[in-house]
This record gives sequence, structure tokens and C-alpha cells, in this order.
Amino acid sequence: MEIWSREAEERVSIQKQLVCYAALAEVRAHVPEDLGLGADPIFFGALVRLSEFDLVQDRLTSFAAYRFLYERLLGAAIRPWLSAAFCAAASLPSLHPSLRRMLLKSMSEADATSSAWSAREPSFYPEWVEKDELTVK
Repeated sequence: MEIWSREAEERVSIQKQLVCYAALAEVRAHVPEDLGLGADPIFFGALVRLSEFDLVQDRLTSFAAYRFLYERLLGAAIRPWLSAAFCAAASLPSLHPSLRRMLLKSMSEADATSSAWSAREPSFYPEWVEKDELTVK
């Protein structure tokens, strides 16, 4: 936290993220290979909780941004589950109604109804970007 946080507010946010993201290993370990009805409810529940945490932060403003992050956090195998987890998390009452509306509208019909997903792992990982000082003129 000393390396990544630049102020007290970021330190608290990172601590909350550490607690929530502890479930990432569990989710990765239980991604179902079969897309049938028998999906592990613990896996999907944990994925929705993680998604809710990230969406409540109000930094992911679209399904595309969510998908970008989650493909990198969990790998290509998670792709078939992302639209369902995103819709579930974006519909929860913990999100402000205007945020729910914006998030759900950001998802295209193609995103929601895709019948096939690439198995290729994501290959772009962003580097740390320094926080710029804003100057008001």
C-alpha cells in the first residue's frame, strides 16, 4: 500500500480492495468448464460480489471497461460468464439508479447474446500512470 497509495483516501480504498480481491483465487479456481445448468453457485456468487465491488467504486463506466479488467484479472476462461455477472451486479440496489441505468445501457446486444467466446488470453496490460496535478486557469 505504501507503494501504490498516494494519499490516505487511496490507502483506505486499497485496503477494501485487498479484502474483496482475496476471492479472486477462489473464483479463478472454480471457473466452470461446462456452460450447462450445473454451474457452481459459489463461483457465480463470488464473481457477482467482486463485480459489485468494482462497479460501486464508480470507476468502471461501461461493460467494455468491466470486461477489459475482468479478462485480465481472471483470464480468458471467464468470458462466457462476464455478461451475466455484469448484469447481475449492475442491477443490484447498492448501485445508484443512474449508475445502474448507465451501466446496463453500455452493454450491446452482441455482448449479451454472444454464442462463442475466444479462448485466447488477453495480451495488453497497462502500466502505472502517474496522477497528474490539475491546474485551474
